[in-house]
Amino acid sequence: MELPYKIILASNSPRRRELLAGLGLDFTVKVISGIDESWPHSLKGEEIPLYISREKATPYRPLIGPDELVITADTIVYVDGEVLGKPADKADACRMLRLISGRWHDVITGVTLMTARKERSFAVTTKVRFCNLTDDEINSYVESGLPMDKAGAYGIQEWIGYVGVEAIEGSYFNVVGLPVQRLYRELINFCKD
Repeated sequence: MELPYKIILASNSPRRRELLAGLGLDFTVKVISGIDESWPHSLKGEEIPLYISREKATPYRPLIGPDELVITADTIVYVDGEVLGKPADKADACRMLRLISGRWHDVITGVTLMTARKERSFAVTTKVRFCNLTDDEINSYVESGLPMDKAGAYGIQEWIGYVGVEAIEGSYFNVVGLPVQRLYRELINFCKD
């Protein structure tokens, strides 16, 4: 895909880098540190990652050239009105995994595309159902250290996803961290406007 912009991925996530590379796009990674990722508590569901992805994009506006396009994203796990972000510690990771064990939850990614002239944001929701996880399965996964940098304390592409995910409705890649099918379509339309 040929785009009229130089793509900048504003993310430290190795999973997002890998997924964006899978689209065959040339891009560079530039990350501004210290961006506030909090949100107003009045926001619910998709509003939260949309708000955060826009907040992540805002500091780039004065820094980008007319031929550059910045992509920012934020993913949350959402269950019973609670946002499960990255766990604070092992106990928090265990709590999150117990909370989603044996039930459905939403994985929601907000994405913002921004150039010097315009901005567009969208969100994608995927429903994921875990089987009933045993304490041994949860503890073993948490002790591996893998859940500590992931929203909801799990990576669907890791062991816990292999043994725990019973069903998924929507984009698998969204759960990994970037809804690449939707992103591809949005980029095409964004560049036409």
